[in-house]
Amino acid sequence: MADLGDLQVPPGPGIPGGLVIPAADLVERFSRASGPGGQGVNTTDSRVQLSLDLAASTALTDAHRQRALRRLEIRLVGTTLTVDASEHRSQRRNRVAARERLAALLREALAPPPPARRPTRPTKGSQRRRLEAKRQRSATKARRGRPRAED
Repeated sequence: MADLGDLQVPPGPGIPGGLVIPAADLVERFSRASGPGGQGVNTTDSRVQLSLDLAASTALTDAHRQRALRRLEIRLVGTTLTVDASEHRSQRRNRVAARERLAALLREALAPPPPARRPTRPTKGSQRRRLEAKRQRSATKARRGRPRAED
């Protein structure tokens, strides 16, 4: 089987030139997947687990490493990020899917946080419209009571 090689993380916020994770940093494990597959489902190891140890990766800078460890904290086992792929019947397609998933997670984790929100005030017009709508709604609800006996 041909090796898929290095993992390419596409350019994005925080990584304008993209990122290349060397194949030596990745660990692939294969096992039998559940689900459809006919007679071959019990004989082929089509499920793929792809792991990357973020602390030991040579592709990440110290700043990227710290950001990824902080952002992916709930997904990590120690400092290792693992993704699974078993939706395809073919091991190769599952390997590609796992790599895409890992690249997407890394790209999202390495993006810088969004800028802080600047507090703003509602405009005079929006305040006036909101209060007028409240008055109209109140009047509508006030008309829902029992009819009064007219004298």
